[in-house]
Amino acid sequence: MASSDDGQPPAKQAKKAAHLPQAAAAIFKHGPGPASSHSRAEDWSPNGYTSPLPPTCLSRVTRELLDLVTNPLPGIAAVQDEDDLGRVHALLIGPSGTPYQGGFFYLVLRVTEQYPMQPPKAQLMTTGSGQVRFNPNLYKNGKVCLSILGTWEGPCWTPAMGLRSVLLSVQSLMNEKPYRNEPGFASASVKKCDEYNDIVQHETLRVAVCEMMEGRVPMPQLLRQEMRSAFGQHYQYYTDLCRRHINRDGKPMRDPFNPGQAKFSYGSVLKRLESVNQQLSAGAGSS
Repeated sequence: MASSDDGQPPAKQAKKAAHLPQAAAAIFKHGPGPASSHSRAEDWSPNGYTSPLPPTCLSRVTRELLDLVTNPLPGIAAVQDEDDLGRVHALLIGPSGTPYQGGFFYLVLRVTEQYPMQPPKAQLMTTGSGQVRFNPNLYKNGKVCLSILGTWEGPCWTPAMGLRSVLLSVQSLMNEKPYRNEPGFASASVKKCDEYNDIVQHETLRVAVCEMMEGRVPMPQLLRQEMRSAFGQHYQYYTDLCRRHINRDGKPMRDPFNPGQAKFSYGSVLKRLESVNQQLSAGAGSS
């Protein structure tokens, strides 16, 4: 019998989650991670475990996840870790009309015993193995800079906020001109914004689509299923984009937030996209 990413038969998972609609939330057994007693933001591990949540805190988290099922957010799916109820896995699909369009951004949230009096912690797992900074507020080490998380200046967290607030705030960072998210760049020229968008768009395809679809980042099976479905819906967009910009191959990507020697490689990305699509088609044909 085929098994899922966490080693459980699909039938057993189905009993737990029942159904994961587009942009929904559910409960998922993700499996154990390394134990950790760290709680400070600077040394927090998304795989570390926390103490059991107090009943009031657990009830709040459960209620919020059920609300995400009843009132799903477009382009967002979230699943709760059954072994550690303070850990929530989320998949954000890049919004249309932005350089993040169709990208798969995997986020891990950690709710502590002080929730909702204190905000959850958050870490972006889609970083190209710590090599890609997708946004002035999304660092290549996974740090998410948001004032409501206490990692940036601005409006603070309030107990009236919740997981929905965090997910929407992170998604809002993936806007049409992310270059202007950087303080002091709010009035940056259109040319500067477009140049940065070119880099984000390429890296979204290379890392947030190809690497994610190739399974380089471990994640819950239910989120992976959501990702596979969205890949088919965006496939034509992906390949059209590659063919339109393939003439840039070999040219340097001058990223102001991530200096390096990276170059555009749309031809390689296109081949990887086609390979992923073939594998999905073959899998669908044999099922």
